[in-house]
Amino acid sequence: MVEPFFCAEESNTAGEDLIGCAVMAQFYVLVECPPPWSANAFHSNQIPDNLRTLVQALKQDKRTIRPLLIHRDRRQEPCTSVIILRQQDGVSFGYSKQEFQVSSLKEVAPLVSDYFNECHTHEPIGTDTRDILVCTHGSHDKCCAKYGQSFYRQAIATVAQLALNPDVRVWQASHIGGHRFAPTAIDFPEGRYYGRLDQDSFTAILTRSGNTQCFNHVYRGWGILPWAAQVLERALLLKYGWDWFKYGIVGRVIDHNEDESWNRVEITLVRADHTSEVYQADVVIDDNKKLHLRGSCGNTESYAVPQYAVKYLTKLAASAIP
Repeated sequence: MVEPFFCAEESNTAGEDLIGCAVMAQFYVLVECPPPWSANAFHSNQIPDNLRTLVQALKQDKRTIRPLLIHRDRRQEPCTSVIILRQQDGVSFGYSKQEFQVSSLKEVAPLVSDYFNECHTHEPIGTDTRDILVCTHGSHDKCCAKYGQSFYRQAIATVAQLALNPDVRVWQASHIGGHRFAPTAIDFPEGRYYGRLDQDSFTAILTRSGNTQCFNHVYRGWGILPWAAQVLERALLLKYGWDWFKYGIVGRVIDHNEDESWNRVEITLVRADHTSEVYQADVVIDDNKKLHLRGSCGNTESYAVPQYAVKYLTKLAASAIP
């Protein structure tokens, strides 16, 4: 009897590095909708036609807008939450968040359209929560069902044990990418991506305490940065420890070759007192780590999966930001 194949098991066994796979997006549109969800979440039966049409339009927008379905266990309420996150400009700590409530899914599309057309006809509700999205989208990939759904339940229990309710909300989410790293999650409003989470690493992330070396194993990257800058950002996070989360960040790729096997990256950190430090490094393919993986539960053939390393990390400057 052939053992069932799970891409998350393959990736974990091979020791694939997670860093650099967080999705860059200027906006997220999170729509509360109870599962079950189809493999393409916005083709689910409960999604009204006007919302499906809007999602197709958002894909054509010149801005990068990422819609997701979310759901959390709570008492039935006569409203649907819509959370819109917008990447901060300049020196960034992640995303700014606005949350709205409507009476039904049919009202979501007009609200979102008005938001992106800058028609401020809907009043956001006051909320300053931290929102953890755990991918449980099993119809998209079975690893998200096997690992994501159980982790979601455990995550709710962990938040309760740490007495973080109602400041931290844990949501089920439709496909966020990286299912071979399941269980995967996004931590908003920062927009940091994680994978292969367990309760110890999740507790460290929630409380920002303990050994930051866990980020070598669970950190996929910060979605406000280009993928190569995500690799450097992790190296700096490990250098500075938990203080790193207090800093505003500007990151960019200065130069790269055609196949991006070499990338010159710069990250500027800005402290609360407006002092800053600038780092540059090369992010390059690590020839000592060569992997061939199927990469997804649906694939039948393996392919090369590049792994990256940070070389020639240099501190360039320390200056005051006006």
